[in-house]
Amino acid sequence: MHTGNGLVRAEFVLATPRGPRTVNTMRLVVGGDDGAPGHLIVVLDDVTDRRKSEERIVHMAMHDALTDLPNRTQFQARLREALARVERGERLAVLCLDLDNFKTINDALGHAVGDELLKAVALRLMACVRDVDAVARLGGDEFAIIQAMTVSPSDTATLAQRIRDEIGKPFDLGGVQAVVNTSIGIAVAPLDSRDPDQLLKQADMALYGAKAEGRGIYRFFQPEMDARMKMRHEIEQDLRDAIAAGDLTLHYQPVVDVASGAICGMEALLRWPHARRGLLPPSEFISIAEESGLIIPLGEWVLRQALIDAARWPAHVRIAVNLSPVQFRGSNLAEMVMDACADAGVSPSRLELEVTEAAFLAATKEVLAAIDELRRAGVKIVMDDFGTGYSSLNYLRRFPFDKIKIDRSFVRDLTDDQNLSTVIVEAVVRLARALDVTTTAEGVETIHQLDIIRAAGVTEMQGWLFSPARPIEEIDALFASEATRQIAPAKSSAA
Repeated sequence: MHTGNGLVRAEFVLATPRGPRTVNTMRLVVGGDDGAPGHLIVVLDDVTDRRKSEERIVHMAMHDALTDLPNRTQFQARLREALARVERGERLAVLCLDLDNFKTINDALGHAVGDELLKAVALRLMACVRDVDAVARLGGDEFAIIQAMTVSPSDTATLAQRIRDEIGKPFDLGGVQAVVNTSIGIAVAPLDSRDPDQLLKQADMALYGAKAEGRGIYRFFQPEMDARMKMRHEIEQDLRDAIAAGDLTLHYQPVVDVASGAICGMEALLRWPHARRGLLPPSEFISIAEESGLIIPLGEWVLRQALIDAARWPAHVRIAVNLSPVQFRGSNLAEMVMDACADAGVSPSRLELEVTEAAFLAATKEVLAAIDELRRAGVKIVMDDFGTGYSSLNYLRRFPFDKIKIDRSFVRDLTDDQNLSTVIVEAVVRLARALDVTTTAEGVETIHQLDIIRAAGVTEMQGWLFSPARPIEEIDALFASEATRQIAPAKSSAA
């Protein structure tokens, strides 16, 4: 390159015994007294290391540091390039995916193992795609894929299924085994959009739809998903306002001693009297509260209010409160529970905390220490929805529980003494006796179901046969009546 003052610059690769080196040269011709060229000055500068550093900086700016996959910036650039080919008649699909329950596994096994899992997932994803496709890590456990030159949605469905199968195989992470599933959302160009930002947003909405339907599945974007996403954001904001304004309420369902028929406890069940949507059960908003972090203040309010209400009832009546797995991630769970008991003037021995096995996927030493502290104070730990997870027996072996709640799905199917659900209930009761813990059957709706669980030896029950969940005023009235020592069967047995 001529600089205009006789200086010539150039850069080239030179073969040396040490391997190829990048050399920068500057050559300057110096004239003699007569003006004719007299001298040539050459400066050689080995810039190999500098160029490598510059290349590393550029690479780092465009790649994920952990997996070395393209990052979000490069993914968006490649998506724009791919969409330019769509304008010329090609098709493509964008797949957004994340790992189900990755955070709980990361917390339980440690961040080092979590990082190894992410790197292993990245390798499997790369093995699932073609050279013309692109895989990127967008952050956390979120990945995205550009499937180029597709012929039809069935091509993308095949890829999504292949990814699910590969990710679902066990991972061996330095002697630690982990099993995860993945949820996948898909948007197709030009069918759904030609805009890169919109296409990625649609794939993300489809991912949310897949997770909402049960996780571990894939879903294509549908226009109505946009409306559902907007409704979700609306509910989240309404819930935030309702918590601040104190607009939520608790109902209580009695827990009855099977032998005597007397009330021995109450389960607190959250309800939301929404101004436009009516009385909402937890299934309509708890998942939103968990994803947004609102479950932390909401869960503490439920515990404190339930204890305040329980203080008005007979001292032998226990109060059961459900805990979300998200609440176990806080560092002050035991302190918060004990403060709530003290503020309400309720003995910790009257409190039962109901947890599902999902909470114990993230059972770190700190979580176990908090549970142990609560149990020493007298709080009972209850495994809720027993039998619905793949590893409940393992959790019973590893963690100290005081009660097992038999899921309503088994009680619903109790039809005769030889029914498989009957055999399962009887087996759970025998197991509970061996572990010296009590049992509660949920969802008892008929006298026949009651007879079967009584014969099986179930300790306690709750369900519409005796009472649905009732507002606090009706529960107070129930205890105020001296004549009411037992709950009579409800007239309606509807679910």
